[in-house]
Amino acid sequence: MLAVSFAVLMVTAVLQAVVVAFSGSVALLGDTLHNVTDALTAIPLAIAFFLGRRAASRRFTYGYGRAEDLAGIVIVLIIAASAALAGYEAARRLADPQEVRALGWVAAAAVIGFAGNEWVARYRIRVGRQIGSAALVADGLHARSDALTSLAVLLGAGGSALGYPIVDPIVGLLITVAICFVLRDAARAIYHRLMDAVDPALVDHAERILAATRGVRRVGSVRLRWVGHTLRAEVDIVVGEDLSLLQAHTVAVEAEHRLIHHLPHLGAATVHADPDDGEGADHHAVLVGHRHR
Repeated sequence: MLAVSFAVLMVTAVLQAVVVAFSGSVALLGDTLHNVTDALTAIPLAIAFFLGRRAASRRFTYGYGRAEDLAGIVIVLIIAASAALAGYEAARRLADPQEVRALGWVAAAAVIGFAGNEWVARYRIRVGRQIGSAALVADGLHARSDALTSLAVLLGAGGSALGYPIVDPIVGLLITVAICFVLRDAARAIYHRLMDAVDPALVDHAERILAATRGVRRVGSVRLRWVGHTLRAEVDIVVGEDLSLLQAHTVAVEAEHRLIHHLPHLGAATVHADPDDGEGADHHAVLVGHRHR
């Protein structure tokens, strides 16, 4: 999957680079760099997906899913580097405007960039949603922003055709700003993953699933976290105080079973059952001073 999108974007970037070489369009250069960046982000993602399939060990007891977050950091750094390079080239050309040649080829290359990026964007977003990978969906959105910047190159070519060569570096600067917005969104998404943030709607959904489980009287705390593109849950439920240990365990297993079946992308859950004695006793009082929020 990543190999296909990588190949499409690299072919697109190579075709654009050829046009950049004989046209001198700095806007197209910025778009080409953006496309190369988008293609290269497939490499750390592929490595992360490969590591994520490895079994858990006694050292990495939760497995290697967090490699996806590390890949996200690499992607953010690559996007930042492309923004810096595109901005530098645009500013240099703005200070010394030059005529853009082969405007027809520049326009054609921009259309190729749009088509290649939009195809990759749809492909990555669709697959990312299917497997629950926020990193892959974000990378797809990144490709879609690249498609829009390719269309912006057409504006630069149009301005040059009308006798305003300064439009080309101005569009190059606008593309740099667009890359910075993508950088902000990508950095925010990776920050949320590193801080174990989840959509509150997922927590609400998990609480409803637990509350509807036979034998569950109340739902206590619900904690969710992403490990790669798989969710893990730690939840507390309250069951009748008259249940035997075996019966309480059966309720907990059923609660976990329902969560796995009805909460999207959940891989495993730890369910803790507390007795409901009707007197409001704190059965964890001895642990109050030892638990960390």
